[in-house]
Amino acid sequence: MNTQITIAGVSFKNPVMTASGTFGSGMEYAEFVDLNTLGAVVTKGVANVPWEGNPTPRVQETYGGMLNAIGLQNPGVDVLIERDIPFLKQFDTRIIVNVCGRTQADYVEVVEKLADQPVDMLEINVSCPNVKHGGIAFGQDPKCLYDITKEIKKKARQPIIMKLSPNVTDIAEMARAAEAAGSDALSLINTLTGMKIDIYKRCFALANKTGGLSGPAIKPIAVRMVYQVSTAVKIPIIGMGGIANAQDAIEFLMAGATGVAVGAMNFVNPYTTVEVVKGIEEYMEQQKIANITDIIGCVR
Repeated sequence: MNTQITIAGVSFKNPVMTASGTFGSGMEYAEFVDLNTLGAVVTKGVANVPWEGNPTPRVQETYGGMLNAIGLQNPGVDVLIERDIPFLKQFDTRIIVNVCGRTQADYVEVVEKLADQPVDMLEINVSCPNVKHGGIAFGQDPKCLYDITKEIKKKARQPIIMKLSPNVTDIAEMARAAEAAGSDALSLINTLTGMKIDIYKRCFALANKTGGLSGPAIKPIAVRMVYQVSTAVKIPIIGMGGIANAQDAIEFLMAGATGVAVGAMNFVNPYTTVEVVKGIEEYMEQQKIANITDIIGCVR
């Protein structure tokens, strides 16, 4: 039984990864989760300088999921290089660094600093607000997405994964723009914009008013978008959005994802990633599937 996959020339022992922002850099989870069992650890988003994030409250539970407006709080790329990458190198798992920024120059600076670091891939979070273009996210305008992808690709030594925002009219159009600009792979979906109101305090539940919705509630939307994108581009896809168990992960694979990432469920059950790995193996054994590539994109 072979669970190995390949994305942009990088081989993974299995398709299961952590979703950025839900697993730190693995330090918080290492006492619960054997990181050696995972295909990859995707770090929390890292910028060129430390970010404080948004004011509190910034996390709220919702029916079937959670809203967060953390604001990409992070200690900056220098701390990641000094502390987090050496920690992750102890384990037999791929390292994917998630990169964020407020301007194109911010992204490029981080990518250049990571050029000679022992990381396998870079995931680029284009859901950040572009401060030079009125605050619209880099990933909500195809030309803006094309431009930033092309610029990052020029500087990156590692393969790049553009992480697509679902808060767009046509996700396939965005995917084609990233592919045309040279992205090696895509990950989707990022969180959906949502809101919650406290009816007793008569105010917004999040200080930021809106936040990103994640968790099982968004899974059907995510599966649909992964399928749409898989039929629109030729580059590999990492699917995410509401994966709670192996069955959910297999849906994404059948829809066209080569890899999958577990996000919000890490907060509910820290063992979710390992359970998904084991569940995929059990499914393959039950269904007599010799190679995981046999089910990737099998639904058309």
